[in-house]
Amino acid sequence: MNELSFIQLAILSAAGVLAGFINVVAGGGSLITLPLMIFLGLPPVVANGTNRIGIIAQNIVAVTNFSRKGVSVYPYSLYAGGIAVLGSIIGSMLALEMDDQLFNRILSIVMVVTGTAILLNNKKTTSSSAVPLVKNQTVSLFLFFFIGIYGGFIHVGIGFLMILILSRINMLTLKYANSIKVFVALLFSISSIIVFILNGAINWKVGFALAIGTSVGGYLGSHFTMKKSEKWIKLILILAIAVMAVKLWFIK
Repeated sequence: MNELSFIQLAILSAAGVLAGFINVVAGGGSLITLPLMIFLGLPPVVANGTNRIGIIAQNIVAVTNFSRKGVSVYPYSLYAGGIAVLGSIIGSMLALEMDDQLFNRILSIVMVVTGTAILLNNKKTTSSSAVPLVKNQTVSLFLFFFIGIYGGFIHVGIGFLMILILSRINMLTLKYANSIKVFVALLFSISSIIVFILNGAINWKVGFALAIGTSVGGYLGSHFTMKKSEKWIKLILILAIAVMAVKLWFIK
């Protein structure tokens, strides 16, 4: 690929702010950054690996902020993260073997499915300052292994899947679900990026530009009070998904 211009890197960094914010608040920010990097000329495998740099940056910031506010669920988050790490190694190796055009079409399908789930999910979650009780841990920890596989493979929409497990199975409020989500994503993204690094599937210049934006977005997202603005986030995501999914399907 040709070197990206300063303007292109700036656009990617700006997109990273939005993606980091969305990832921490709800999930699905990679629906913006991953297709954008492919559109800018990165091979899909390299875009997939490079995307992890931004994810790690935003989650370091978010985990730190959640911890400062006393919003954490230990040791459960550590158990879930450890199991997801094992799965992510498998998923990352699968991604490295994927044909570029097939990867684009899988990503396109995932985007449409995830977008539909976002649109149809009207579940209301209330926040609570009480120390949470994590229910049904055995079932959810089993599922987090497959979360890791999917996260290592593509990561797109992984936040929604984790929130689904944490809110519906573990019966946690959105605030605590988000704190676990960013911690687990941080752990399995680190193990995943190691696999991509060892296979030369990282563009560091692009990744650091992305990380600047996602760090800012992660900071803003971890301070954001959900509910009211979630509708606007859904709208933005649906519009982005509709445009990018169609274009990805026809990339040769």
